[in-house]
Formats: sequence, structure tokens, C-alpha cells
Amino acid sequence: MRILVLTPQLPYPPRQGTTIRNYNLIRELARRHQVDLATFLAPGEALSPENRLHQHCRRILTASQPARSLAQRAWTTLTSSRPDMALRLESPAMHRLVQELAQTEAYDIVQVEGIEMAQYGLQAVRASREGRPALIFDDHNCEYLLQQRNAFTDLRQPRRWVAAAYSLIQWLKLRRYEAHICRAATATVAVSPADREALQRIVPDVPVAVVPNGIDLEAYRPAPAQSTSPNLVFTGKMDYRPNIDAALWFGQQVLPRVREQMPEARFQIVGMNPHPRLDVLRSDPAVEITGAVPDTRPYIHAAAVYVIPMRVGGGTRFKALEAMACGKAIVSTRLGVEGIPVTHGQELLLADTPDAFAAAVVHLLQDQAEGGAQGRQLGHQARRFVEDHYGWAQIVPRLEAVYQAALQPGTGTGNGPSVFRPSSTSTEE
Repeated sequence: MRILVLTPQLPYPPRQGTTIRNYNLIRELARRHQVDLATFLAPGEALSPENRLHQHCRRILTASQPARSLAQRAWTTLTSSRPDMALRLESPAMHRLVQELAQTEAYDIVQVEGIEMAQYGLQAVRASREGRPALIFDDHNCEYLLQQRNAFTDLRQPRRWVAAAYSLIQWLKLRRYEAHICRAATATVAVSPADREALQRIVPDVPVAVVPNGIDLEAYRPAPAQSTSPNLVFTGKMDYRPNIDAALWFGQQVLPRVREQMPEARFQIVGMNPHPRLDVLRSDPAVEITGAVPDTRPYIHAAAVYVIPMRVGGGTRFKALEAMACGKAIVSTRLGVEGIPVTHGQELLLADTPDAFAAAVVHLLQDQAEGGAQGRQLGHQARRFVEDHYGWAQIVPRLEAVYQAALQPGTGTGNGPSVFRPSSTSTEE
């Protein structure tokens, strides 16, 4: 097949969830198909000749990410019917690139990676000269649900009410826009059954396939125990609101309870772009905020317990798959492993309140001090679980099955590309 993939940022190097998914899908698809890529470059970023994407893609076309000021975002939040995510990457340069590709290439598949790129997928299908390719909408998160959860979380804190108001507005806009994209696409893909169910609440007439996130099983392997230090590690992009909330909740609500029983415990927050909201944790000598690191794996390997204290978010957590593949003892909220069918006490420990989360962490720290038998068993079971279910070579055939179904006449899950025209009487509300 001839596939055009549209991504919101350069997929390699894969430093965060979106790029990890996009790079590995491209790499596996390129083994059997011809892949072209149209993508955005971040400010100061360049596509070097050594970039591994050249090994997998026949053509790579790039445009610079557009800049939008806070004032522009505030204005469009109040005046535009489209959500912020639909406006974030509005770029005349990208429109020209997509138009050129659509008119000069005969694609079988146009694949949109994330809702920010949906407008370009619709454009590519409309502009195609040789029949209409199938439009695949890969919805990395159920975005309306994510904003709903953000809003309800921020409403609990008066200081966050402005952010809550923003999320409430975006929730309503995204509910409508996301439903429109699902109906316009030939096929829609979610990364977890939970996201599929959430999407089908707004588009009950549109089938949604599940193609989960995966993990590079060779890159993430268990390592020999490096330390007996009671390090508690959390990794992620630290300007992402769900990760900020998780780090603050753990640092302020859970860590003090852990240190009452294990005073030597230390919390490492590992990831790029730490948000200023995390500065309140910097005065705590038991907390380290590393910022960007060349590789998170050494920190994961050195953890006594890997923590996933997520209270907001959606999709399938790459951080969970990474820690499981590394064979770590893990404590997570249920939301932190949403979409991954793990069992409490088998692959990891689950807890949702500060007291329960702290008790689970203390239990594993005490287990480590006594030789770590339970932690090793949990890690072994976690590694086996991802080997059985989450290797990319096992996942990509599920996406190819979506392609095959989408290319069969009359079997697409959507109604074909259209222009988004908001209406107060739309059934997508």
C-alpha cells in the first residue's frame, strides 16, 4: 500500500508518547508498505540526513510549527467554534505541502496521527486526483474526555478555576469536533477500549477499532539491580497537565505519608520541560526534578518503585509499558493503567487514595529491604505481560486489518471527508 502519514511533530527521536507511537508505527509499516511523511518541525529543529526516518520513509516533507500567542488562544477560545487543538497547527505552508502530495501521489491510505492534523487529512482526501484514499483517524487520546477530566480536577482548587473554565469550553468544543472527525474518516482508531467506549458515546453509529500503544521490547529490557536506594521514580513530559497533576499529588499527598515510615525515600521526577507549577516541590530535599535527560531508562532501572500517580488523562500510558518492560515493581492508580488489562497483585499494585498509594509504596520498599522477592516477582510478571501483548510487531497487523477493511467498497466506518460547519442543531452536540 501507499500510505501518507501526517504527524504534529517529527517522530524521531521518539522522546514522548506521541512520537513513540508515530515512529514505531512508521517503522513497522515501512517493512511492508511505501510510507510518505508530512510533519511539523519545532522551532530550531531540523531534519538531519542521519535521522532514522529516512530509512523508513520514501519522502519526508516538513513545515515549521506555527506560533500562537496566549492572546490569540484566548481570543479564539471566546470567538471560534473550533477547539484549540484544531487551531494549534493551522499553517498555510502545511496546507500547500498536503495539497501538492495529494495532487501528485496516488495514496491508498491517508493516516492522521492526532486530532491536530485532522484538517490536513480531510484536505488530502478532498484534493486527491485519483479516487479518494481511505482516511484513517488515529485518535491518540479521546480528547474531549481528557479535557472533561482536566476541568473536573481543576475545579477542586480555586486557584485553578481559570484553567478549569478553559477546559470546560474546550471539552464542549472537542466533543463536537472529535465526533465530526470520527464521522468524516473512513475508519477511526483508538488506543484503548476505554477510549473506544468514550468515543462511541458521542458517535454511537461509528465503529471504532482499538490499536493499542506498544513498546520496543529490545530497547526496554530488565537490567540487573543497580541500587538498593529507596528511589521512587516518575517519568513523563512535565509540561503536560496530567503529568503535572500526578507529580504534585504524589509529592504533596503521598510522599509525606511514605516518609513517615521510610524517611530515606526519595522522589525523582524525570522528564523534559518541568512546568513552573512544580516549583513548589523544589524546596523539599526528598524531591529531585531532573528536567530533560538523554535517556530515561537509567532512572527507571535504578528505581526501587516506579510510580504512576495519574488522576487525569486518557489513552494507553507509555510510561506504564516502559516500566513494565523494564521489569520494575510498580504502584499505579487505576487511571494510570487505564486500557491495559493488568491485575492488582499480579503485574503491579493498584491504589487510588493517598493512604492506599503510600501503603503500597511502603510495602514494596520494605520488601526491597528484605531482599525484594515480591518486587522481582511483580516485575517478572509485568515483563511477561508486555512480551505477550504489547510488542509493535504484534500491534501493527491490527492497524493493517483496519486498512484492509477501510479499502473494501462500502465498508468504511465514516461518511467521507466534509467541511466542519458548526450548527446549533447538530446531532454531534
